[in-house]
Amino acid sequence: MKLNQFTDIGLRTLIYLTQPERDFPFTIRQAASELHVSSHHLVKVVNFMAKQGWIVTARGHNGGIGLSCSPAEYRLGTIIRTLEERGNNSYQLINCQSMACPLRSNCNLNAILHGAMAVFTDYLERYTLADAVRDPQSLSMLINIHVVQN
Repeated sequence: MKLNQFTDIGLRTLIYLTQPERDFPFTIRQAASELHVSSHHLVKVVNFMAKQGWIVTARGHNGGIGLSCSPAEYRLGTIIRTLEERGNNSYQLINCQSMACPLRSNCNLNAILHGAMAVFTDYLERYTLADAVRDPQSLSMLINIHVVQN
């Protein structure tokens, strides 16, 4: 199983935002640079996560992005399920509607895969964003070291 790029960027962003507060706000431009992702894609992800209430955004000179809650309040299963679905009714590992699959009437693979995805995200409900970060302080140091080297 592979998570889509939108989910990958969303998870990276949330982990990035667990860094200790600093003198200047986290900006999309800087986050995109430090996370090695397209700022265009990151804007889409940030807007979606802001609509979910996971992050707060502020425009202007002192603007930026930040977590809206403590990292311990974000359930990984919910985050991944929501990012993967992104407005669709359900996350599908395969698309039985594409290419008019002749096996549709006698195939149960999609239902089995859907069940596996439910088990996967249910398991991840045991963990929070705080569990996904070993040490926010060292994360901040790693990002700063990388930026200085570039």
